[in-house]
Formats: sequence, C-alpha cells, structure tokens
Amino acid sequence: MQSFYEYNLSDNLNKSLKSLGFKNPTEIQSKTIPIALKRHDILASAETGSGKTAAYLIPLIHHISTLGNISGLILTPTRELAQQVTDVSKSLVGYKSKIETALIVGGASMNNQLRQLKKRPKIIVGTPGRINDHLEKRTLNLKYFNFFVLDEADRMLDMGFEDQVEKIIRFLPSKRQTLLFSATLPKEIIKLSSKYLNNPKRADVKENNVIKTQIKQKILNTKTELKYNQLVDEIALRKGSILIFVRTKYSTEKLKKRLMKDTVKSSALHGDLRQNKRSRILKDFRDDKFRILIATDIASRGLDVPHIEHVINYDLPQVPEDFIHRIGRTARAGSVGEAVSFITPNDKRMWKSIENLMEELKNPEQVPENKKVVQKEFKKRNRNRKRNSKSRKYYQRSRN
Repeated sequence: MQSFYEYNLSDNLNKSLKSLGFKNPTEIQSKTIPIALKRHDILASAETGSGKTAAYLIPLIHHISTLGNISGLILTPTRELAQQVTDVSKSLVGYKSKIETALIVGGASMNNQLRQLKKRPKIIVGTPGRINDHLEKRTLNLKYFNFFVLDEADRMLDMGFEDQVEKIIRFLPSKRQTLLFSATLPKEIIKLSSKYLNNPKRADVKENNVIKTQIKQKILNTKTELKYNQLVDEIALRKGSILIFVRTKYSTEKLKKRLMKDTVKSSALHGDLRQNKRSRILKDFRDDKFRILIATDIASRGLDVPHIEHVINYDLPQVPEDFIHRIGRTARAGSVGEAVSFITPNDKRMWKSIENLMEELKNPEQVPENKKVVQKEFKKRNRNRKRNSKSRKYYQRSRN
C-alpha cells in the first residue's frame, strides 16, 4: 500500500490526512488499517513512535463517518498518552466535524467530563480508573461502544490495571470490534487476547524503530554517592532539552530541589500531580520554557516532544522494556539524540537484562538464549505484579 488514498477512506478523513501532511502509511499502519477496515479484531505488536495511534483511529473515524452506528472506546495506561490520542483524534476528525471526542482521565475535573459526556461523544479516550468511576456512578453508558481499543496492553498489565480493564469490558457490547496493541507479546497478553478478541488477525512490526534510530549511548559505571555530582557534570556538558528518568515520584521532587540549590532550573513530572498541572508542565517543556524535565516512567511512553536531545537514566527502570521506551523519547523524526545511563553495582543485574533485550531486538534470529532471559524477566515481573496487585489497587486508581 503506497498511499492513504488507496484505502478509499471518507472524504473528510482524506482531507484531514492531507492537511496534516500524512501521505504514506507507516509499517504498522499498512498492516493494520486494511484489516481494521474489514471489521476484523486485531492483535498488534508495535512500539511507541511507530504510528500505531493513527493505525486504529483512522479505521474508527472512517467507520463512524460511513456507517454512523459506530462508537469507539480507547483505553490507555497513562493520562499523557490519553491526551495525545485525543489530540490526534481531533486532528483527524477535523474542526468542522460533528464527531465529538471526550477525554476521561483521573486528576481532571469530573464536571468537565460530565459536560463532555452529555454531548454524546462518538469517541472516548480514557484511563481505566476514571472510566470505572463513571461506570460506577452511571454517568457513562458503553452499551453502544462497539469499537474497542486497548492501547499499550503490556503497560496496562505492568501497572496492575488488568482487573479494572476486565470490569470495563463487561459493560461493552459482546458484538464489537476489538483492537489490542502491545509493544511486546508475552503469554499474559496472548491470554488476554484469547479472552476478549474474536479470531484476531495479527499485525506485527518486527524491527524495533528505537534500536535502529540514531541514538548514541553513553554508560557511566558509578557509585550511588557519586551519581548526583556526575549528573550535574553531564548537564553542564550538554545543550538542548534533557529528559531525566528516576524511579519514584519522591525522587523527582527531591532531585528537582537539589538541582535548584545548584541554580539548575528544572521541573518534575509524576503521577501525583493534578492533570492541569501535568499538562502545563508538558506544554512549557514543549515550548522550551525550561530545558530539563525530571520524570518517572509515566513519561517513558506516549510523551512526544520532538526536540528532546538527551535522555538521562539517573535510575534504571524496573523492567528492561521500559528502557527501550525511555531512550525512544530522543532521536525523534530522524534526528540524532543521546542516552546516558548511570550504572551502580546494584544495577548490574538489571543492566544485563537490558543489554540482553537490546541485543535480541537488534538480531532476534541470532540470539535464542537471550530470548529465554527476556521471557524469564517477564515471568518474574508478572509474579511480582500479581503479588502486589491488592496493595496497588487504591494507588493506581488515584494515579491514572
């Protein structure tokens, strides 16, 4: 498929694609859109940055425009990703369209969301916790939402949202089109798809775009007590926007205050912030009002700021896959970026797992042993997730 025009999409959708400069589909789009237009369920494997958002929004908007009796629910693991999906949806729909898109996420005004829902939106984008809140309050009826997208399903499981997702699915019609997107396809995702997808078609992007991009990697073997001073040195050496990843919400604020004492201006992004403040921080970062953003892994997926030149892994992530998503925040749209990773003695085991994963993604057919290592990491991660699921429920409801 050489062009979007060959899909015979609705006139308004073609106009929107043209105005946005979309000419040729990405690999995941060319594999997904034709199948979705035929109303098949889809199990897709695609990384952030592969164009997967448009891969499911284009068929959804086309169905709404041409069939009329279609409404779509899109679930995402984070508010930031939900906001970006909403923005893309509104761009594809066009400003003069009567197709309404509602954003339903935690941390935002319930009254504003009620006003959005009263307009009877044909597209709802939301996070599991807040969608469930509206379902429990009976302010949301999903009876006619017969197009369902579960975006970044692996991340949903990582964050302990499986129970909430299952509750939401009970409110959806049994006859529906379901599209499940996941960066990776461990057994848990395959199991989930077998429960909720009807004879799904597979759409896989085997090459990892992040690994293939122009990202220079720098590894700093250090000690915990030396990390901060080395971080200040790294910041001083660099020009342009910097995204610093730390492990916890507390660490973002602590590091921000410490940098402030050294006259280094930065801002912190984490799940405890109100949605309006998170949105304002991201807008200011995009507008170059400050150049250093300190964040938890909430920013590792769905954060699209083209001018990020450096990613610094001050703390390593808790799962290897998140490292790939972190460094993918730089070198966007063909640009060059650099990723710096601090490795302490306590990080050696995790770093080995990350190296194994990166090697497999570069040469998947040549390193079968590494695949076993990665699968072992998945099993370990999901055992921990299940063990902690009860204690996480309240925390995750407030976070998303």
